[in-house]
Amino acid sequence: MRAFVSRPLVPDGEELLTAATGSEPPVPRAFLWDERRLVVAGVLRRWRTSKNDRGDTYLKRHWFELESADGARLEVYFDRDARRGSSHWWLYTIDE
Repeated sequence: MRAFVSRPLVPDGEELLTAATGSEPPVPRAFLWDERRLVVAGVLRRWRTSKNDRGDTYLKRHWFELESADGARLEVYFDRDARRGSSHWWLYTIDE
């Protein structure tokens, strides 16, 4: 069942699943969400959303649909506009 979460994620460790590209952030191999460790097995899909500000369009979020090692599907995003000291990674939904 898919559940809306909208909670910050913390990358766990230095190991990366994907390398950084020109504009896309690298996806960590694992995240910490509250007291749970989510190990990422693969990237299923990726897309981007943008925002308009004073007539200009800016890249706002990098979205990823991930599969965890235990079979859950995670919809996460990397917020390029996150304030200093707040999380860039967010768990949007989880389908277990």
